[in-house]
Amino acid sequence: MGEPDDRENTAPGEQQRAPGRPRAHALPAAGLLLLERDREQALLSAVIGELGAGRPALVTVTGEPGAGQNELLRWAARHATERGIRVLTARATPAEQDLRYGVVGQLLAGHQAFTDHLPHLFLDRDRPGRFPGLTRLLGAARERPTLLVVEDVHRLDPDSLRWLEALARRLPHAPLALLTGRTCTADAGPDWWAGSPLTGSATTVELALPGLTRTGTGTAVRAVCGTVGDRSFVDAVVDATGGNPTVVGDTLRRFTRAGHTPDADHVHHVRVIAAEVTGELAASALGSLRDPVVLDVLRALAVCGDLLDFPLVVALAGSGAVPETRLRAALLDSGLVAVSDGRFRVSGPVVRDRIVEEMPAAERADLHARAAELAHRAAADDQGIGDLLLRARPVGAAWAVDTLCRAAGAALRGGDRDRAAAYLSRALDEPLPPRTRVRVQLQLAGTELVIAPVAAGRRIHGIMREPAEEYAAHRSRAADLCLLGGDTDTAWRALAECLAEDGPAGSGELPQEPGAAQEAAARHEELTALLRVAQPLRRTFAEIAVPPAPEPPRAPLTPAASGVRAWEAAARGADREEARRLARAALGPHPAGWPPLTVPRLLACRTLLLTEDLDDAETHLCALLTEAHRERRSVTVARVLALRAQLHLRQGRPDLAARDLAAADLELPPESRHPLSYPYWTALGVVTDLANGRTDRARAAAERPVPPPAEESVTGAHLLYARGLLAEADGDPHRAAALFRACGRWLLQYGCVNPALLPWRSRAAEAAHALGDAAQALKPAREELELAERWGAPGAIGAAQFSLAMMSGEDRVQRLRSAVEHLGRAPDRAAYTRAVVALASAGNAAQPERVTALAPPAYGTAGTGVPSAGHHAVVALHSPVPAPAPAPVRPGPLPPVWPSLSPGERAAAVLAARGLANREIAAALSVTTRTVELRLSSVYRKLRIRGRDELRALAQGTEDD
Repeated sequence: MGEPDDRENTAPGEQQRAPGRPRAHALPAAGLLLLERDREQALLSAVIGELGAGRPALVTVTGEPGAGQNELLRWAARHATERGIRVLTARATPAEQDLRYGVVGQLLAGHQAFTDHLPHLFLDRDRPGRFPGLTRLLGAARERPTLLVVEDVHRLDPDSLRWLEALARRLPHAPLALLTGRTCTADAGPDWWAGSPLTGSATTVELALPGLTRTGTGTAVRAVCGTVGDRSFVDAVVDATGGNPTVVGDTLRRFTRAGHTPDADHVHHVRVIAAEVTGELAASALGSLRDPVVLDVLRALAVCGDLLDFPLVVALAGSGAVPETRLRAALLDSGLVAVSDGRFRVSGPVVRDRIVEEMPAAERADLHARAAELAHRAAADDQGIGDLLLRARPVGAAWAVDTLCRAAGAALRGGDRDRAAAYLSRALDEPLPPRTRVRVQLQLAGTELVIAPVAAGRRIHGIMREPAEEYAAHRSRAADLCLLGGDTDTAWRALAECLAEDGPAGSGELPQEPGAAQEAAARHEELTALLRVAQPLRRTFAEIAVPPAPEPPRAPLTPAASGVRAWEAAARGADREEARRLARAALGPHPAGWPPLTVPRLLACRTLLLTEDLDDAETHLCALLTEAHRERRSVTVARVLALRAQLHLRQGRPDLAARDLAAADLELPPESRHPLSYPYWTALGVVTDLANGRTDRARAAAERPVPPPAEESVTGAHLLYARGLLAEADGDPHRAAALFRACGRWLLQYGCVNPALLPWRSRAAEAAHALGDAAQALKPAREELELAERWGAPGAIGAAQFSLAMMSGEDRVQRLRSAVEHLGRAPDRAAYTRAVVALASAGNAAQPERVTALAPPAYGTAGTGVPSAGHHAVVALHSPVPAPAPAPVRPGPLPPVWPSLSPGERAAAVLAARGLANREIAAALSVTTRTVELRLSSVYRKLRIRGRDELRALAQGTEDD
């Protein structure tokens, strides 16, 4: 891959300059190879000057292929000729490496005085000590200083090499200089001045040519393109070409002829062109290789040179009979290999790809397979072996599958899902037993859910439809994975087909042992439970002749069935204790020791959210998250984080919810989610943004179009609810009421009655009340209270009572007292605080026992009444949108001092009067402790009191007025 032998002085880009483009600077093509060579030119000029004064010299110029060594030697030859020095030139070529004295013949033919020695060059081959023309050359040099210029000395034929070595030893006896060029590779080229102390009296110099710097590359861009290149463009040229002058010049000339401009918009174009130029130079150098042994070693080095040491590469190529030193020299001579950190490596990925692509497909696949096996025996890196296996034929060995699976795990740990999927896909090309194949297929499907969810759905469907017995035990896991990815359509279709073919409680007509029958029944129950999860998420069923999923048994055999039954009971709002019992059973271990399914466990945790057992739910979610991280299941991690974000919203911690959603986006990017799961993620993001005060961001997300099939799912109701909250925050009660009612219609269609899931009735009632329709407002609010009391969760009852209190008349205070009582036993401290403030603002003077009613009870596990010290987290209502402080209700005039407080000061004063510490008030109001201190100080100043004792007395007096 050397530099071109182009000695014309045509300005680059001049012949095909694009119309309207500025004319390039008059820099010759050869001038690009001499950019940033001022130091080297000055040194060569000094050597030539000393040669004219009679001092001999020995100069070697080295550089990477294309660095401009030969062009610098030609410049020195022209410079010496201009100063009256005799110049003899030659160039070693691969074609003359077997020709005796090929380079010497070129040198002597350069002057008439030496031509009579040419016939003797090919005679007397076996006579030692004879160097034709050498004596005559030394004599002529004493008469006139002579410069010998030899290009590419690493390709010298053996006789010419010995001749030049003899000349080097005789340099001190004549005003003669030897200037040579070669590639800058270790072990390449002769050590000219070794072997004779006499060469110490001659000037000896070795010049190493570096690549172009960024400044030099910018100069080349300006010269060839006719304008200054953008910084990003110049950086791209440096990165794509490595600063190699030949590659830089060819790339820029092609770039200019294509009519492009050197700006940031054309960075990709210049990278593509640079790759083409590098590949063509590599192909040219590859075509010049004539030794098949060297070619085999070069191919083996391109395949696994970064993974195996050079002796193993030679063994892979089957070239053990050839001396290693000869192979090293031949590889370095090709210009396609460089030495880095003491290792032989192919010069860049483009060159490596070109070498491999030149091989026939069958040989290439076989070489990769043999390289992978050798790397396996050498205990190389799993991902390195996996990369070899990706391009290899099937090896038919168990180690290959194990290595590919380990490589996939390493890639997942590094966040490279595409690479992991490639490893697993390649593992499926090997001959595998059914149990191993289904395991790899499931692992691949889990990876593809992130990068190609639709393809993952097709793969999962194929797993579930596979008739082999070994697949039967994995069908429920496949369906579980499909539901996690959000492809409920594929999951429902595959489950319905499986159950339709299997029949009730097992498949097959052969008699089964009791243990086998019980296992078959358990598998059937799991599939049925998952079908019940998928079926409600569709409005129109697929055209499959199968009845709806049957009711699960009252005594489930599997935790999966318990989890589904728990969620169905919670959605119906029928039996809170039974739902809690089933949810906890679903989160326990499987009786048969089977791996637990994820979707039923998530449903169990969602059930615990509705039963207000938030501590239990958070504990199990953290365990699920740890398990998913350990197994590198990104979709599961994202789903668990999303559910934990819902838990944080119910606890009034929207900042933590936003953090979990951001982490979920990293695990499962929005563009990688299945279209059917769009409403779920959008609704959760909108509600979280509203809770954090990011209304504009929530509005932008809510306005994005939803795929039509996703609108007809139960999660579409969640999105309608979120949009209703947004309309409520925007002060649009008409739109809010319509959205909340639409949400309710969808939920009722899917059998979701429990107001603890989404309190759409109270929200619709509040919107109707804001529009002045009292009758339309009270009906859904009373219905929600009735359903909440049937469910029995204190938080749901308290929220319903609070909503009714804001719209009722005579029984307002009684309902507020009931709301305070129920919310005090719920995990929703923020809702409790709002109820307390509202009750204090109502100013009921006839109930002195109200002070006792307002005292906050100790809070522990939701619904149990077990105290838990320090648990004072603020918990939002079922909608985490902060409700505005209710307008003061004035059944009678308030004391003149109380209305002088701001809403924030009034809330802090009420809670302080009820005995809460500053830290508890801060948690209840979602502010800092310092803010509470400042508000109370302002309260004391405005009310002209000295502390909490007087504040409690004043509050008591207000209640008793």
